[in-house]
Amino acid sequence: MKTDFNYWLDVVKKIIVLALSVFLIYIGFKISIFYIPFLIAFILSLLIEPVIRFLMRKFKMRRKISAILIFIIVLSVIIGVIAWGTVTLISEASNFLGNISYYFDKIHEKSQSLISNFDFDKIKISDELRNILGNSTGDFIQTASNWITNILTKLLNTLTSLPTIGIYIVITILALYFMCTDKIYILDQIEHHLPEKWVKNLTKHIKAISKALGCYLKAQLKLILISFVISLIGLYAFSIAGLNVKYPLMVAIGIAIVDALPIFGSGTVMVPWAIVSAFNGDIKLGTSILVLWIVMCIVRQIIEPKVVSGQIGIHPIFTLIAMYTGFKFLGFIGLFIGPIILIILKNIYEVRIDRGFVKSIFDRDC
Repeated sequence: MKTDFNYWLDVVKKIIVLALSVFLIYIGFKISIFYIPFLIAFILSLLIEPVIRFLMRKFKMRRKISAILIFIIVLSVIIGVIAWGTVTLISEASNFLGNISYYFDKIHEKSQSLISNFDFDKIKISDELRNILGNSTGDFIQTASNWITNILTKLLNTLTSLPTIGIYIVITILALYFMCTDKIYILDQIEHHLPEKWVKNLTKHIKAISKALGCYLKAQLKLILISFVISLIGLYAFSIAGLNVKYPLMVAIGIAIVDALPIFGSGTVMVPWAIVSAFNGDIKLGTSILVLWIVMCIVRQIIEPKVVSGQIGIHPIFTLIAMYTGFKFLGFIGLFIGPIILIILKNIYEVRIDRGFVKSIFDRDC
């Protein structure tokens, strides 16, 4: 009986540690969102750290001088991009909100036309079911309209709330400056205030997770940025050429967001858009969008092997499960966070996964 008690006590401990790990990761993400200016500053500092080290090594500069120089350059680029992006987004979002009823009325009109022209007698659908289908389509379009309207309204409210945005930007800039110039001091202070055992364990896990997660996020960020830039340039070129592309920046951001989702890609947006444009008689726009999508795919295929140094070793079905779980717990942002949590858990429990995860919990020898 004593052996059985010890065995089940060990099993319970393993399950509690797993549950605690998931809970702490979840809390970590909540804290990260709460301190979003510092998170953005931290990510930016990681991105520009190699450039700072390059200047220190190449020109024998002190860290502070090198960091200040790079900080000024990065700050100028960020301010320019934020100013242009904010003005353009406010303009495009305002125009779209003003015309959203017209767009969704046209979609509803097209869907009702397709339903009414479809020969339901061939598949033996009753009039009641046909009416339900028509009403459901209308309800879906109305829900989508309300959802997009709410998102754009919140976006406009956020962009136009200058005091709040100004505080976020100032805090992010100051945090980035200190993280770049005083990195060594900050790390020393963290190490000084934590127990030595914690520091060793945290350093080991953080290095392993940073290597796996950092490489993955950097690679995905580069690929998404490339997709965004190509789509933005292409859409602006279409707009200048007189094609029916009214909101190039908003559409490019939408394509980049979808492209950021694992499993999905830019084709999820661009192929249906091209098909709908062609069906509406705008063959030129449909063909142009398809050509742009093909160019993006070719560029991605060429660059991806160089950018992504290795696979994360997770099957797409588990990534899809992680996305769905993240969505159910955290909403839309969970689609992005779910796979990241999966990568972190995979790294922490890599040994158990190699042995067989459930087996490693319940087998006596594991």
